[in-house]
Amino acid sequence: MRAAAVHGKDGQQDDDAHGELTAVQAALAAEHAAVYGYGVVGGRIAGERRTEAQAAYDAHRARRDALRRVVHDLGGTPQAAAAAYELPFPVPDAAAAVRLAAELEDRLAAVYADLVRAGGAARRREAAAALREAAVRAVRWRGSGVAFPGLAERAAAAAPSGSASAAAGAL
Repeated sequence: MRAAAVHGKDGQQDDDAHGELTAVQAALAAEHAAVYGYGVVGGRIAGERRTEAQAAYDAHRARRDALRRVVHDLGGTPQAAAAAYELPFPVPDAAAAVRLAAELEDRLAAVYADLVRAGGAARRREAAAALREAAVRAVRWRGSGVAFPGLAERAAAAAPSGSASAAAGAL
């Protein structure tokens, strides 16, 4: 089902639909990056943590595929995955892989928080569930949680400067 363009007097509904599509595309891009990142994570860890990484990888692939359908439903063309992504830090061993997994989930939580703000009621529920899942996975990887998962302005105060990458193609 495609969202019809509605032209109100002030264009507000068009802006809302465009904002929702933009937020869904951002979530899709983040899921593409997470799938790539979990490929790196899975290659660096073993045992039970590898099983956990595989489960997260599968969950992100499923969510990515669902988001592609949502973009189509909203009348957009789904953003393609990049051939490769720049990692936020070197990942030479299992400890770094665990940190990467937590970072991936933190970044996903932030994107889903944006989608919660931009989406309609049903999309808001789905985004809130995705945000919650990302926050729970981040806690599992990190061993501790944050007070406001997904709210970058709250996390920025607690994170060392320069820790977030805004570069295109970066995880």
